[in-house]
Formats: sequence, C-alpha cells, structure tokens
Amino acid sequence: MGRLRRAGLSFLNEGGVRRVRLPRFMLIKGMIAGVALAGLLSARADVDVSKLPPAAAKKDVTFAKDIKPLFEKACYKCHGEEKQKAKLRVDSVEAIKKGSENGEIIVVGKSDKSSLIHTVAGLVEDMQMPPEGKADPLTKDEIGLLRAWIDQGAK
Repeated sequence: MGRLRRAGLSFLNEGGVRRVRLPRFMLIKGMIAGVALAGLLSARADVDVSKLPPAAAKKDVTFAKDIKPLFEKACYKCHGEEKQKAKLRVDSVEAIKKGSENGEIIVVGKSDKSSLIHTVAGLVEDMQMPPEGKADPLTKDEIGLLRAWIDQGAK
C-alpha cells in the first residue's frame, strides 16, 4: 500500500517494515516524461496527414546539399552540436536516424509517418518546431523538400 509523504512516495512491504522513498522531483520528472511520450505517440497516430504539403518533386535530395542548410537556420540553436533539447541532434544523418529521448523522429521512406514532419508542419498541437520566437518556421516548399529527402531514403 502506498502513501504520499512530504518528501516523496513511500511503499511498505507485506510486513510493513521496508520503505522506499522516491524524492518528489523524481516522481514529477517521471510523470512529465510519461505524459510527453504518451502525447507524442498518440499525436503521431492522430495527425491529419492530408494537411501535409506534398513531397518535392526534386530527385536526389541529399542531406549535405539540401537539408543541412534548412536545419542550420531553423533547428541548430536547440538541436545542434552545442545543445540537444530532448537529446535530439539534427546536424548529421546518423544523429537524425538515432532520434531523440522519445524515440525515432523519421521513418525512412515514409515521411508522412515521421514525427519530424508532423512537428515542423505544425500538425502536433503544442509541439510546433521550431517553437515560436526561436526561428522562422519552415515553408511549405522546405517541408516538401524534407519530405522528399525522407521518402528517398534519408541519404
């Protein structure tokens, strides 16, 4: 049986002898992470992909030539070499494929299933990337180019 205490949550074993106390900050941090992850996962399932701009018709979209410049202007401030919010880096293909603390952000070959696309397109409520005031949002053409890169294999 558990009881809420001033310093955290205490659990007693069957004999009522042993207690494990978790500091309140650990409980709150765990709850916030769980809510954020649940929100991200449910948002991906509920996203209206019909609102996405189409993938660009350009062939052979590459990270170095086409995508890196977009990320440099809109994403590096929070997700570059110096700082990685949500443990996400977007300054290399390997880092992007690794994803964030919440899991993968792209599904190679399926941009419409990629949470990166959902967030930069503003389809996930309260998770617009980049956040307002941090950088200019990507244009429909830039999102289309990013979609084409993912659909073409994220090379």
